[in-house]
Amino acid sequence: MDYIKYMRAMVGHSKIITVVAGAFVINKEDELLLNKRSDNGQWGLPGGFMEFGETVQDTARREVFEETGLTLGKLELFGIYSGQRLDKTFSNGDQVSMVMHVFTCHDFSGDLISSNSESMDNKFFPIDKLPQNLFTDHLEMLQDFLNGIERPVVK
Repeated sequence: MDYIKYMRAMVGHSKIITVVAGAFVINKEDELLLNKRSDNGQWGLPGGFMEFGETVQDTARREVFEETGLTLGKLELFGIYSGQRLDKTFSNGDQVSMVMHVFTCHDFSGDLISSNSESMDNKFFPIDKLPQNLFTDHLEMLQDFLNGIERPVVK
């Protein structure tokens, strides 16, 4: 069952707390995987909303696979982000307060897909040459990652 549809059937557009999980996927060349989102054309981390019965690790693995075609192995907790700055109203009027769980992963397999309904493109970038058009909702996490902040981050 789709959790978001289930909740929206009960509360309409009212604010709900959502759990989100994603990953910093890093290849052997120390490049970071970014996903060009189909909803806004910005580059960000692959990830998405938790479904019933999943752990946050399950969510990160499922979402990364759905968006990129890669199967994640060992995950390490990078950080948990929450708070009012992660409140969002979507274009359809749905309101959420997100709790974001972010992992790092150096262990993955599969073939990187170029695009699908959720992804306009998927690409590994050198850490020092990330694209300019970064997803604004991921900027804080990306800055923490690039600045080598002590982990796990809890904000």
